[in-house]
Amino acid sequence: MTIDLLAGAGAATPWADPDEYWSGMTDAVAGVSGPVAALNLAALRYNALDMVVRSAGVPIRVASKSVRVREVIDATLALPGYHGILAFTLPEALWLAQTHDDVVLGYPSVDRAAIAALVADEAATTRVTLMVDDIAQLDVVDAVVAPAARPVIRIAIDADASWRTRGLGHIGVRRSPVHEPGEVANLARAIAARPGFRLVGLMMYEAQIAGQGDATGSGDGLIRWMQRRSGQELLDRRAAIVGALRDIAPLEFVNGGGTGSLELTASDLAVTELTAGSGLLAGHLFDGYRAFDPAPAAAFALEVVRKPMPDIATVLGGGWIASGPPVASRQPRPVWPEGLATLAREGAGEVQTPLQGESARSLAIGDRVWFRHSKSGELAERVDRYHLVDADRLIGEAPTYRGEGKSFL
Repeated sequence: MTIDLLAGAGAATPWADPDEYWSGMTDAVAGVSGPVAALNLAALRYNALDMVVRSAGVPIRVASKSVRVREVIDATLALPGYHGILAFTLPEALWLAQTHDDVVLGYPSVDRAAIAALVADEAATTRVTLMVDDIAQLDVVDAVVAPAARPVIRIAIDADASWRTRGLGHIGVRRSPVHEPGEVANLARAIAARPGFRLVGLMMYEAQIAGQGDATGSGDGLIRWMQRRSGQELLDRRAAIVGALRDIAPLEFVNGGGTGSLELTASDLAVTELTAGSGLLAGHLFDGYRAFDPAPAAAFALEVVRKPMPDIATVLGGGWIASGPPVASRQPRPVWPEGLATLAREGAGEVQTPLQGESARSLAIGDRVWFRHSKSGELAERVDRYHLVDADRLIGEAPTYRGEGKSFL
């Protein structure tokens, strides 16, 4: 089916009442066997439109790694306020470029077979932008096909957006080696001087702000302080970088942000577009932000298969872990019935997950427990389809990448 995220906009928000919401989800998939992943269209619509409001008129590029469902990507891009895709591998970018004309690769690639496929498809070279942070990545492209024997390749620079301090050291993720305006400008000049390449964009992802909740517990004060200081430093440095690059090449886009920093990044006059994806499906990791409160659009239900103790119900499966440090925040979270928790020594298991709590006493063999994934992309890698739910009705299905026979990373 075709998902329409404009139809029904402004409708009720049933997730405000957990009993109503999860009971409706349970009723909708009652006839579906086995583990089931479901996507609530009202919640998805709410999240997509809320991000447009938060972006304050700055276009949002959809981060495909956090969705991995083409119908959801297409439906989101059909909304005013969204434009373009940020892909995570070059084979995926080439696949998406068959139907989309603006696909930026979010990470460098040395996939020689995919590079060969890119340069062999002149239409793809106009639709796909490669990401680099080192001149050696251009050497790989040239080694596959010499500049004189291929179309010009579109290039964007990934500049490090982390915060570097004398006292605290490196705050943020380890991405690009170019951090200072002079370093980025030197790389830009080298790209501009290379035949067969055209510099068209800049990306700076502030993970220490976008990916770090500021309403999670006792350390929130320190996190908010860090994010204020980092945000101001980044505002000045990104402006300097963009100013230097515009003297070297006519940039088509300056990309920044993520689901957790749309307001901040949209206020940066140097930025022309934002990126977001996780906020659409809203894994539980994004519950801990002051600026927004996403609806639990995607969830999965596992069936109780044994009762080792009266207050423990064991479901089949569950170990659908998100990327990042192996801590509790990366595990799926049981959300319905309320009051269930994984066991400290077992967590979410590959084959089974014991859940303990008073509500486990009322669970019987064959009952379902709803979980929310942590980030977003990991859920689609475990199932071949999302069941689409409207209120308490099952209205269709949407295949994941896996369901379409694709496994990119």
